[in-house]
Amino acid sequence: MVNAWRGEVALTLDGVQHACKLTLGALAELEAVLETGTLVGLVERFESGNFSTRDVLALIVAGLRGGGWQGSAQDLLAVEIAGGPVEAARVAAELLARAFALPDVAEK
Repeated sequence: MVNAWRGEVALTLDGVQHACKLTLGALAELEAVLETGTLVGLVERFESGNFSTRDVLALIVAGLRGGGWQGSAQDLLAVEIAGGPVEAARVAAELLARAFALPDVAEK
């Protein structure tokens, strides 16, 4: 079970649920791979709907690694993500939101 108050978001890979979160280290790793070089640019792309699959993949990898996963982006090419690309994009957006804001009180 994930804890929204810790910034965690659930993602299921090959039937196994993983807790994803953007730790400071995961954010630094994410920032290093971004084309814009800043998280602000990434947030703006998600807010405007102009994000790419590369953005989604980078966020998912950073979130998984922040949750303790030891894989790489290459490893995700061969896994089944429950909910497919739409769920991956939702999880990526939620990771960004939870990294910079407290969850709704209703999510306790």
